[in-house]
Amino acid sequence: MPAISGYGVPTPLTFIRRVAFGLLFLSLAPAAVAEDKLYIFTEHYPPYNASTTGQGFAHNADDIAGICTDMVKQMMERVDYEYIMKMRDWSRAYDWVQGRENHALFCTARTDEREDQFQWVGPLAPIKWTLFAAPDSDIELDSLEDARQYRIAGYKGDVMSDYLVNEGFEVIRNVSGDQNPRRLTLGQADLWVTDGLVGPLVAEEEHGITGLKPVLVFRETPMYLAVSTETDPEIVEDLQQGLDEARESGALDGIISRYQP
Repeated sequence: MPAISGYGVPTPLTFIRRVAFGLLFLSLAPAAVAEDKLYIFTEHYPPYNASTTGQGFAHNADDIAGICTDMVKQMMERVDYEYIMKMRDWSRAYDWVQGRENHALFCTARTDEREDQFQWVGPLAPIKWTLFAAPDSDIELDSLEDARQYRIAGYKGDVMSDYLVNEGFEVIRNVSGDQNPRRLTLGQADLWVTDGLVGPLVAEEEHGITGLKPVLVFRETPMYLAVSTETDPEIVEDLQQGLDEARESGALDGIISRYQP
């Protein structure tokens, strides 16, 4: 029988044991839940990922749509994991995911430079690395080398911008790429590097700018869900299987056709 004081209250020793047991239980319980929950981040990058509220951020999956977003949701319907999806600035989300268990990021271009930084689930959809000029520009490019004389608008953490910087091009980088179409029309930049679908869409929806000139497509890269290296590889395998099942069912092809102009 447990030791009880004269007033029906546990003795100090019994109380300490109960508190210790309670703390142990609390410390174990969240860990078990965390193992089953994934934290998935993306950016506002229409038509691949887009906020449905008109904001550049979102706190849950219901407020996020787009080609890659819908593909990830189809994948998650086929696996037994809870998940939280948020939209943030790309460079911040990219840094936040790395080093954290059960964290992932999409749509992430899979390149040789990034290969060992993540575990990869995909492919989702490809992006075309495109240089755009203003509607009234007379710039013509036959090769990427021809662009060295120009100022190129990009943004921090973007794979295309990083590539050009590493190759010695003059790239004007900001936290977000949403203002880059305006930079073209205001003469603050000569070219804008972005995806072939993203450029005209952002220009028109954000600034009412039409007629951007795609002067060069210089590369195409598949995009993936990038999972932190701290995440259990078995989880990554489950996610890949879920995506493969979604692709085999035809669900992914249906998503692409819905968003194509």
